[in-house]
Amino acid sequence: MLLTRRSAIVAAGAGIAAACANQPGDAQAPVAPQWSAKPRLPFAVQEIYPALHGGRIHVAGGLLGEGGRVVGVSDRHVAYDPATGKSAMMAALPAPRHHPQAVSAGGRLYLLGGFATNPGAVNWIMQSETLVLEEAAGAWRALAAAPSPHGESTAAVVGQRIHIAGGRAPKGAANLAYGDHADTDQHLVYDLGSDAWSKAAPALSKRNSAAGAMIGGLWHVAGGRHVADGPSDAHEVYDPKEDRWRSAAPMPKGSGAGGNAAGVIAGRLYVFGGEYFHDGGKVHAEVWAYDPRTDAWEAAAPMPTPRHGLGGITIGDAIWLVGGARKPSGSDTSDVVERFGQ
Repeated sequence: MLLTRRSAIVAAGAGIAAACANQPGDAQAPVAPQWSAKPRLPFAVQEIYPALHGGRIHVAGGLLGEGGRVVGVSDRHVAYDPATGKSAMMAALPAPRHHPQAVSAGGRLYLLGGFATNPGAVNWIMQSETLVLEEAAGAWRALAAAPSPHGESTAAVVGQRIHIAGGRAPKGAANLAYGDHADTDQHLVYDLGSDAWSKAAPALSKRNSAAGAMIGGLWHVAGGRHVADGPSDAHEVYDPKEDRWRSAAPMPKGSGAGGNAAGVIAGRLYVFGGEYFHDGGKVHAEVWAYDPRTDAWEAAAPMPTPRHGLGGITIGDAIWLVGGARKPSGSDTSDVVERFGQ
């Protein structure tokens, strides 16, 4: 039965709409996602960008925490099995890295950019390296480096290409400390087949630590922060067919934050957590859901364990939130894993 909005109103008055409501194949109202606790990671880690690869969540690099504080930069690579909650230690990184982008594309696991450090320190030496995991050999191999360093950016896979947008980049010759970098709108593209980098249309705004995901062939990037001006509520959408960005409904005022995570369930973008530093600082517990059909946001069930610098991984009808920190900056790093879904 085909009903226009007007005919449905008329039919309702005659009792026909009620009869049609339960026809086989009719769409049902979506069930609101719920939270559940899962087995923890084998260690506490934050500032990670994990990837789903081979059915497991791969966490590589990050900042390690013990006793409520950051104790070093990680070269660890762990694969977490969401079916069993068990973790396996994998091939370590060639050197410690924090904020590297782990991306599964074309059946292979890549690690891109992020920050290196000097021994015994926690530095912010931004990288342009591209690594691929040679699974048979159990080792990482270097590929073509990006045309410029990148970190605290957002990544997406479009066909046989990895897109890296926004984040921060060195603002001069110095490349060691956090203050050596500034927000960027750069948009870098790595081609899997040719092992070559190119540049695409820059983002509409310069910001770092945003989160994003693909919906219907479009890349949504939301939240994040500015080095000088604090959190960003911006929400920008990239169309890879047109190589063009556009603005979409911003996140609710004041909800944007650095180090948030995102994922997609049933065609809706969910953005989780994040940190801010004004008014004493805080980690968001809020979860916001964006529906591209209405270009509108609404609140979802808040995080049981508010965190920033965590990873968000979509698996089927759920988003898995792993690691992160419960307090702003390096404090109270977490090994928590929670599932948000049907």
